[in-house]
Amino acid sequence: MAASELYTKFARVWIPDPEEVWKSAELLKDYKPGDKVLLLHLEDGKDLEYRLDPKTKELPHLRNPDILVGENDLTALSYLHEPAVLHNLRVRFIDSKLIYTYCGIVLVAINPYEQLPIYGEDIINAYSGQNMGDMDPHIFAVAEEAYKQMARDERNQSIIVSGESGAGKTVSAKYAMRYFATVSGSASEANVEEKVLASNPIMESIGNAKTTRNDNSSRFGKYIEIGFDKRYRIIGANMRTYLLEKSRVVFQAEEERNYHIFYQLCASAKLPEFNMLRLGNANNFNYTKQGGSPMIEGVDDAKEMAHTRQACTLLGISDSYQMGIFRILAGILHLGNVGFTSRDSDSCTIPPKHEPLSIFCDLMGVDYDEMCHWLCHRKLATATETYIKPISKLQATNARDALAKHIYAKLFNWIVDHVNQALHSAVKQHSFIGVLDIYGFETFEINSFEQFCINYANEKLQQQFNMHVFKLEQEEYMKEQIPWTLIDFYDNQPCINLIESKLGILDLLDEECKMPKGTDDTWAQKLYNTHLNKCALFEKPRLSNKAFIIQHFADKVEYQCEGFLEKNKDTVFEEQIKVLKSSKFKMLPELFQDDEKAISPTSATSSGRTPLTRTPSKPTKGRPGQMAKEHKKTVGHQFRNSLHLLMETLNATTPHYVRCIKPNDFKFPFTFDEKRAVQQLRACGVLETIRISAAGFPSRWTYQEFFSRYRVLMKQKDVLSDRKQTCKNVLEKLILDKDKYQFGKTKIFFRAGQVAYLEKLRADKLRAACIRIQKTIRGWLLRKKYLRMRKAAITVQRYVRGHQARCYAKFLRRTKAATIIQKYWRMYTVRRRYKIRRTATIVLQSYLRGYLARNRYRKILREHKAVIIQKWVRGWLARTYYKRSMHAIIYLQCCFRRMMAKRELKKLKIEARSVERYKKLHIGMENKIMQLQRKVDEQNKDYKCLMEKLTNLEGIYNTETEKLRSDLERLQLSEEEARIATGRVLSLQEEIAKLRKDLEQTQSEKKFIEERADRYKQETEQLVSDLKEENSLLKQEKEALNHLIVEQAKEMTETMEKKLVEETKQLELDLNDERLRYQNLLNEFSRLEERYDDLKEEMTLMVNVPKPGHKRTDSTHSSNESEYTFSSEIAETEDIPSRTEEPSEKKVPLDMSLFLKLQKRVTELEQEKQVMQDELDRKEEQVLRSKAKEEERPQIRGAELEYESLKRQELESENKKLKNELNELRKALSEKSAPEMTAPGAPAYRVLMEQLTSVSEELDVRKEEVLILRSQLVSQKEAIQPKNTMTDSTILLEDVQKMKDKGEIAQAYIGLKETNRLLESQLQSQKRSHENEAEALRGEIQSLKEENNRQQQLLAQNLQLPPEARIEASLQHEITRLTNENLYFEELYADDPEKYQSYRISLYKRMIDLMEQLEKQDKTVRKLKKQLKVFAKKIGELEVGQMENISPGQIIDEPIRPVNIPRKEKDFQGMLEYKKEDEQKLVKNLILELKPRGVAVNLIPGLPAYILFMCVRHADYLNDDQKVRSLLTSTINSIKKVLKKRGDDFETVSFWLSNTCRFLHCLKQYSGEEGFMKHNTSRQNEHCLTNFDLAEYRQVLSDLAIQIYQQLVRVLENILQPMIVSGMLEHETIQGVSGVKPTGLRKRTSSIADEGTYTLDSILRQLNSFHSVMCQHGMDPELIKQVVKQMFYIVGAVTLNNLLLRKDMCSWSKGMQIRYNVSQLEEWLRDKNLMNSGAKETLEPLIQAAQLLQVKKKTDDDAEAICSMCNALTTAQIVKVLNLYTPVNEFEERVSVSFIRTIQMRLRDRKDSPQLLMDAKHIFPVTFPFNPSSLALETIQIPASLGLGFISRV
Repeated sequence: MAASELYTKFARVWIPDPEEVWKSAELLKDYKPGDKVLLLHLEDGKDLEYRLDPKTKELPHLRNPDILVGENDLTALSYLHEPAVLHNLRVRFIDSKLIYTYCGIVLVAINPYEQLPIYGEDIINAYSGQNMGDMDPHIFAVAEEAYKQMARDERNQSIIVSGESGAGKTVSAKYAMRYFATVSGSASEANVEEKVLASNPIMESIGNAKTTRNDNSSRFGKYIEIGFDKRYRIIGANMRTYLLEKSRVVFQAEEERNYHIFYQLCASAKLPEFNMLRLGNANNFNYTKQGGSPMIEGVDDAKEMAHTRQACTLLGISDSYQMGIFRILAGILHLGNVGFTSRDSDSCTIPPKHEPLSIFCDLMGVDYDEMCHWLCHRKLATATETYIKPISKLQATNARDALAKHIYAKLFNWIVDHVNQALHSAVKQHSFIGVLDIYGFETFEINSFEQFCINYANEKLQQQFNMHVFKLEQEEYMKEQIPWTLIDFYDNQPCINLIESKLGILDLLDEECKMPKGTDDTWAQKLYNTHLNKCALFEKPRLSNKAFIIQHFADKVEYQCEGFLEKNKDTVFEEQIKVLKSSKFKMLPELFQDDEKAISPTSATSSGRTPLTRTPSKPTKGRPGQMAKEHKKTVGHQFRNSLHLLMETLNATTPHYVRCIKPNDFKFPFTFDEKRAVQQLRACGVLETIRISAAGFPSRWTYQEFFSRYRVLMKQKDVLSDRKQTCKNVLEKLILDKDKYQFGKTKIFFRAGQVAYLEKLRADKLRAACIRIQKTIRGWLLRKKYLRMRKAAITVQRYVRGHQARCYAKFLRRTKAATIIQKYWRMYTVRRRYKIRRTATIVLQSYLRGYLARNRYRKILREHKAVIIQKWVRGWLARTYYKRSMHAIIYLQCCFRRMMAKRELKKLKIEARSVERYKKLHIGMENKIMQLQRKVDEQNKDYKCLMEKLTNLEGIYNTETEKLRSDLERLQLSEEEARIATGRVLSLQEEIAKLRKDLEQTQSEKKFIEERADRYKQETEQLVSDLKEENSLLKQEKEALNHLIVEQAKEMTETMEKKLVEETKQLELDLNDERLRYQNLLNEFSRLEERYDDLKEEMTLMVNVPKPGHKRTDSTHSSNESEYTFSSEIAETEDIPSRTEEPSEKKVPLDMSLFLKLQKRVTELEQEKQVMQDELDRKEEQVLRSKAKEEERPQIRGAELEYESLKRQELESENKKLKNELNELRKALSEKSAPEMTAPGAPAYRVLMEQLTSVSEELDVRKEEVLILRSQLVSQKEAIQPKNTMTDSTILLEDVQKMKDKGEIAQAYIGLKETNRLLESQLQSQKRSHENEAEALRGEIQSLKEENNRQQQLLAQNLQLPPEARIEASLQHEITRLTNENLYFEELYADDPEKYQSYRISLYKRMIDLMEQLEKQDKTVRKLKKQLKVFAKKIGELEVGQMENISPGQIIDEPIRPVNIPRKEKDFQGMLEYKKEDEQKLVKNLILELKPRGVAVNLIPGLPAYILFMCVRHADYLNDDQKVRSLLTSTINSIKKVLKKRGDDFETVSFWLSNTCRFLHCLKQYSGEEGFMKHNTSRQNEHCLTNFDLAEYRQVLSDLAIQIYQQLVRVLENILQPMIVSGMLEHETIQGVSGVKPTGLRKRTSSIADEGTYTLDSILRQLNSFHSVMCQHGMDPELIKQVVKQMFYIVGAVTLNNLLLRKDMCSWSKGMQIRYNVSQLEEWLRDKNLMNSGAKETLEPLIQAAQLLQVKKKTDDDAEAICSMCNALTTAQIVKVLNLYTPVNEFEERVSVSFIRTIQMRLRDRKDSPQLLMDAKHIFPVTFPFNPSSLALETIQIPASLGLGFISRV
């Protein structure tokens, strides 16, 4: 399609504008080729005729569709040009508050001038491991890409950060380094990443300063190489600096500051260690007060000084060196206050004992006289002799400033070297990432040497950038096998050649510096002769011979030649340096020991910036005489060398570009100046990147993405199985010009504008389809509405006509009656009106006549008074004028007399002087006297003129005075007349007043009598009515009081209940917080323990180097002692070989910081216990008071009262326990403090650990009871739920039927919705049924196989057992079979809760019957044994008696019958015996080499725990404490070894978590404590431990279980993490809902499911796997619920965090996908009966975020609904989602800025966390509720497969 065809009516274009740079407009008419004018309509409502350029005939740039505006990547725009880039950046920055945007390989960062919460550790974790295009643009994404490419490609990386001053370069570089330090960590214990970050405050303090553009501007460039080892962990860093601005040390412009370190020193001057520096306020020093702005708003220099010193300490700079640095800096400040006085024009001196100089000399340790001499003199050396010459005051001042700059530069270099030494690592560096923070292109009104060097560096960097961009484009085309042509791009090599080539600008500058009489003017002439008219990039200004112009890549820059030579030489006086080198202060000569410069005989001052290379050059060797002849390398030469070294480094790495943009010059937050932004975009190469991309094929789509997006443009016959061929066929039909696109291997490449054309076709097609649907539906709705209205109209007409007829008849009757009434009424009204008018007329006449008389009287009175007032006023005015005139005359006389007196005095003084003497002394005074005489004459003339004027004024004054006198006399006469008239008027007024008073008195008496009669009548009536009202009010008040009493009683009971519930919840929350803090401490302790073990292993490897032939032992046999709270006797029973191998290893002392934290926590717990005790006492009093009321309540509340009383009793018992524990703790801590007290086995430590876990154990018991009650309630709800759902559905259908008449649109929508829902439910049910059937068949086959194998194994084992043991084995087998059968039926009946519940009840009954039968059989066997023994004794006695009576012959002759001798049955006690030397073998076979899968499938759950406990029981039975301790210690250490070795295996961690909990439960169940024994049988109570209290070991095992649980959560997180984002966000579970938008160079992860991507089914399968493994291992149900809750929290948190960081995911369709995925997770919870686990609640923030994406976002009502709905989201999260909301189709609308402001205003009072992301690493506190086992220990058989033949049952 031709480009001109897109310029149709309503097409939007960009036109140039002088104010806004580019302005948007709309075409009012189609463009036809040949038109010279375009008719445009601007956005402000004006019409415009836009004339095309007659030469180029270029059309204005087309505007991108709204759907593409605000894209993350500028290369995703269809039209790539300057206005599109500027508009996209502005929309993202102003509307969406997004400061980062990709532009191909460049990250554009706009400085917001505001702190944003997007750099926390949670954001770093979110970006870690992500692809660069998958997340929203961020500096962390660039850092992650560099880190990932370094690890993947094994190639060094560079991040190049550039931009203007104030654009945010330093901050961006700082955040990149923080990302590397956080993600990679350090390879050693020296915490190198902290040192790398600590270098920032040091370099900022000595290299940053406040400028007019930036409060923290870097006044130097730096390149930091962060080194990594082979495991890609930070091992060190190295810093290179460029072009330090030394001139700032001695001069600052208005509103600017010197380097921060000077102000930090002045702010900290009152510190005692800084007294010797003799500092004060910054305004007291010349070098810090010039800018007039010593303070920065929001910055505390004293605090910054503390940070700087802390960073120096961390980097190994000792306190003595730090004080040395501060001494030198303070000396520079005092040196700036040194003043000079001129003796003559060529010499100057310093005042004697000058205080600033003496302070400087004291600080520097140099001689005062010598420094004073050489500050005022210079040494000149000729060929034969040397001269010492004084210098002028100006030269001395310049020399002083040059010395200060030189010292500061040397100190800066010294600090950089020491920072590099601190960051240097002895480990070999494998790779590095360099961060280049360098100045951007600069152009000012006056540009000098500094700007020239900066722009030269930017030319080199721009060249490297252009080559890299071009190379990437070429690689992309070759990779996709697309023919490409050479793209023309700007090559700035000619400009670089102009600067650095032979006879270039730098070369000529160095040559001129070598000339003895070289000046800036001669250098400028050489430049003109060499380059003018020969190089197109070099120009000469018209009006100047001391400047030149260079055409840079960004703009033309005019440089002033003045000062170039001096700044390039950069020299100071040699004698001053020698004085400093001879200093007694040791650190000062160190700064100058590598000083290689040869001091020029023609000394000069230096200003500007100086380059600092990484390594100083070697000092020049030669004779002393040669120093004056040789010259050092110039600044330009050094800078060119360092820049070449930098470019070599960058070319050897993979670069990543960050371009920082300054949005405005006034530092206003989120304010965008288009002119400044365009200027910087042109200068930093962003637009060049756009131009290169637009020259080729900027828009790129994969075939699948193209098919998904433009499927609507295809017909059914066009769709083939081959997606690639389908796309080719469609494109050939849609775009006829084949040059507009290319087909690659995996992508389709489009020219600029083609995607916009396709989007237009797609929008037109969708619009046509929408119109057709709307047409049909509207026609149907209107037809139906018409028929309904017609029927209603006919009915209404019928009723209306009948009503009208009845009304008409009624009207006729009323008309006749009204006529008669009117006749009489009119007569009455006319007569009444006449009487009223007559009376009114008489009254009006009387009042009018009185009114006129009174007015006449008032007028006479006013005139009389006015005359009197005029008289007095005129007299006062005359007197005032007279006084003023007299005062003026007197004043003039005084002035004149004073002037005359002065003249007289002057004459007398002149006469008193001797004129001849002054003539001799000053010959030139005669002329001055003549001039003065001339002035005197002129003054006399002026005086005469003034006198004439004065006489005239006196005459005028006299005439005026006469006039005033005559007027005064006349006024006095009129005043007398007015007095007489006034007296007459007053007498008349008194008479009238008397008459009025009499009249008013008579009228008042009449009124009083009438009012009294009326008042009496009203009072009587009012009294009657008041009595009636009072009676009714009393009745109402009585009823209200009765009602109020009833309500208050209800409210009191309700408030009491609410308070109890709230306080219980608060106590639970406090307990959970306490448990979480304790478990976090435990986690930190385990981490430190693991680190200690690793360090110990490294030490052993380093100390015991294996010799040749030495065989390494197995790692499972190595000693790994635990640091738990075991007693000191455990250490004596440790493995002997470990002692022999490590004789020098010492016992590690306890971490005292951890112990102090725990001790502090104990004191806090004591206070909390006291508060809880007071609260409990208060509650008991309240309960006692309300007890009487509670007894009157119905019997329904009986169960709740019993529960509350039990709960109160539990609280009382808990309180008593807490008191006892507190007393024990106080006793233990009050003992004598010794080193043994803090040891892990000390009593204080044991009591401390018991104290921290006692609350946890009590809560477990309470939580278990609550969960039992909750499970009963859930079962009741599930029984009731089907009925409710049926009723709800019927009600819904009835409501829908009722709504039919309200609107046909709602009816059509509901019908469509129900149809979709029905089809979806049918598909899901069919799919689920098929999957369930297949899974059931597979499970049944597998179970049959396993059952067969198990039966064969058990049969073989039973045959080997003795007969008495076979019965027990068969019973054991039966229990195992029932357990497995229970698990099978649990999964089978998971969909039918009622069947499953009935099956469980029958199974429990069956098991109870079996257990009862077994106990009965045991009792009968014991009874029979006892009876058998009694009978045997009796039979023995009878046989002895018979033998005595029988003769021997009878005995011999009697035949002997065979006797059956029964075998005695052994009674097992549930103990296992083993030998002491077999302990290691037991641990090895049972723990170290045990495979969890075989144990979980073939044996009973928790078998290793039961075996270990039975061994402990036997040791307890023998009262062998050494054996108990040794076994428990070995067990704990072995479990930790297994978890350390196979800690990434979920089955292993789950297996040992289950066994550890079971072992803990066994220790509790058989501990002999009443609280645990109540669940036991009598036989189990006989098996309780008798000799040892293992409560301490229970605490150790509980801590171990917590650690295993946390490790299990980490394993879960590692497995689920890669699945969550792909399955929950990116995968389209509902196909076709989400649209695919065009993407840029940074491709996001495709939402189309490929073969390696994870889906929601993958997550559900993984959850099923976790759940089945935990069930097989016999994990406690409550613990399974906690694990599931944690899993769902991880899923919700990771999903929400990615949603908040991905603009492409915030759309309406994606919200629908998320809600569907969440419903599938809820369905999984229902299938597993885990809805009461709290897992669903953890998904609430994600659910609300999905709802927020789908709700309407326009009006204030919508804002109110959003605020009430999103209570689980923070304000920052709500605003972020609204800012990121992006329409996928053109029919959706963006969220307006005003709506977001409304949301923020409504939520401003909400107190929530400012954190944006959820803490995905958060682990809920775990509890282990006591779960006793019903399994009898004596019935447990030990399988032969475990290899435990050396232990025997007892």
